[in-house]
Amino acid sequence: MKMFGFSLAYFLVILDTTVLTIALPDLRTSLGGSLAGQQWAVNAYTVAFAASLLTGGAVADRYGAARIFKIGVLAFGVISLLSAAAPHLGVLIALRALLGVAGALCTGGSLGLLPELFPDPAARARATGLWAAITGIALVAGPLLGGLLVDSYGWRAVFLLNPPLALISLLAMRKVRSARGHRLIDWGVQALACVLLGLLAEALIDSSWIAGLSALGALAALVFVERRSHAPVLPGGLLAVTWPELLAGVVANFAFSGALFVLTLLLQDTRHLTPLATGLAFLPLTLPMTVNPLLTGRLVARYGPRPPILGGLALLAIGLAGVSFTDLLAPWLVVMGFGLSFVLPALMAGVVTSAPPGTAGTAGGVLNASRQVGATLGVAVLGGLSHPLPVAATVTALTCACYGLAARARRTVPAVDSPGAVGLATRK
Repeated sequence: MKMFGFSLAYFLVILDTTVLTIALPDLRTSLGGSLAGQQWAVNAYTVAFAASLLTGGAVADRYGAARIFKIGVLAFGVISLLSAAAPHLGVLIALRALLGVAGALCTGGSLGLLPELFPDPAARARATGLWAAITGIALVAGPLLGGLLVDSYGWRAVFLLNPPLALISLLAMRKVRSARGHRLIDWGVQALACVLLGLLAEALIDSSWIAGLSALGALAALVFVERRSHAPVLPGGLLAVTWPELLAGVVANFAFSGALFVLTLLLQDTRHLTPLATGLAFLPLTLPMTVNPLLTGRLVARYGPRPPILGGLALLAIGLAGVSFTDLLAPWLVVMGFGLSFVLPALMAGVVTSAPPGTAGTAGGVLNASRQVGATLGVAVLGGLSHPLPVAATVTALTCACYGLAARARRTVPAVDSPGAVGLATRK
């Protein structure tokens, strides 16, 4: 029941990364706005989610994972109700940003609970596979339920899914408790991270050189403050250990979210499919995410996270190339779906296991922040290109090669001073 409770909350978080994409044409008809406004309706959530994930993980480590998880789930349900009643696009974008913050608290809390409920690394890897399978249903439900609800009731109905599911999650987790930790939080660093990502998204979506220069200034300030902080965002050595996984997370979500955005507009605006038909067209992509993570969890428990990550990135690149250069869609979407369902659970298991004691929430937050950065960049960059999918295929293939070289170079080198990290670093 506990596993179901926090998996259901992450289901909500992932559902909201995809469910609104299907509703974009109806949203445009109802509230108006430009293409950039539509991109911000999607990206306001992912930008705030990504920027707040570091804070969500740190807050969970500091104040107790269960407590922060419940606060995040409650806020998610309430803000969803407000989003359904948004009177115009600007209000919806603001509420989507707040929804992203609530999603970060849910995620930070749930990832902090994983090592508490499953202290054994092998059991945790299998539990991560089950968690990913349950939450992978959100990738199926997002386009499908979004299309069904938009066809029947309009875009506002997609937000009414969240409150009852949030209530069920809270009831399932009502008896779960977590002890407070001792991790300090530097709120200045967290604020700078939010500003940096927002400026970066603005620069990419609106081609604003002012926002681009401001983003460089925010990055310099973030590095300066982080290096002198009494409570840095990244625990010592964590980035050095996990940068290949973080890179893989960025690119996997870059490819997935960007391709979903581009293909949605293609199917509805060019091929004139209804929202429901578009959701059904994405089933070959999303269905593997409901079953394959169980296999991935077993593979990670037996062989470590790197083989599934390498294989998944390769499949994702092949699927993107197939969609780009053939007229077939469904077979290549299946290949992409299996690639993603190998990559994402393995990334989570590897990063959480290698984290120093007491920082699992922070480590999970760093990984999810990198993934949401990729999702934001995917919508912003690929949405503005004339040939987006070949670019996504090329970037993914290069990342696969880069990850393979990095994994080979560090195969026998322990990276973080923790038993879990040594076990992962020396595993063939």
